[in-house]
Amino acid sequence: MNSLSSVLVEPGGEAPRRRSRSLAHELVESVSDKIRSQILRPGDKLPTESEIMREWGVSRTVVREAISRLQAAGLVDTHHGVGTFVLDARAETSFRLNPSDIVSATDMLAVLELRIGLETEAAGLAAQRRTEENLQKLRLCLDDFESHIDNSGDTVTPDIQFHLEIARSTGNRYFVDVMSHLGATLLPRTRINAARLPLQDMVPYLHRVNQEHEQIFDAIARADPEGARAAMRMHLGSGRERQRRALGAVPIALES
Repeated sequence: MNSLSSVLVEPGGEAPRRRSRSLAHELVESVSDKIRSQILRPGDKLPTESEIMREWGVSRTVVREAISRLQAAGLVDTHHGVGTFVLDARAETSFRLNPSDIVSATDMLAVLELRIGLETEAAGLAAQRRTEENLQKLRLCLDDFESHIDNSGDTVTPDIQFHLEIARSTGNRYFVDVMSHLGATLLPRTRINAARLPLQDMVPYLHRVNQEHEQIFDAIARADPEGARAAMRMHLGSGRERQRRALGAVPIALES
């Protein structure tokens, strides 16, 4: 199998060094290019977090954000305790919303409006169509998220996977396609809040997010489509307001 370590190093023989704010995006782009050009093929295992950190000279947070983006784009899948593997690129669609294009406060809030419309209906359909396997996977995502709140662990990956599993629970592959290709824009906090939200406020914030997720899950589990729609709309609406406050109460004027 191909190794990511052998294909990401630049021609000079040394791993690239760039500003930390762009490293995750550049790592995602590099891996994505290798997957699409078949240098990395379906089934290939990516190196460990530690190996990527050493090759790129970046923090574990940067590596995890990059892997989360690749997962959200449907390019790789992580099996806990085993590793991260390249998925079959033939499953891709032509839809793209490049996170690098989301550059302004208005862009970010517009994506949240898109998510409110999309995921509210997805939650309702999930409540009607979910299987026991879907519920088990949603429960694992929630437990994983909660277990990392108080120790500054990775809450990004289980958060993204929770929303993607709701899309899968609809039984409609187009919800999954769109949600997958929204990529890192699923979690605006990965792009804004990290720099603006004080560390002492992050834990209470994540507990609120977790509680909102639990309310969505409960409605889906009891097969209550209207309750699921309401819980998802409240969750994403609260997220939009949190982002507005983090951005300095930027007015929403997206309809014009």
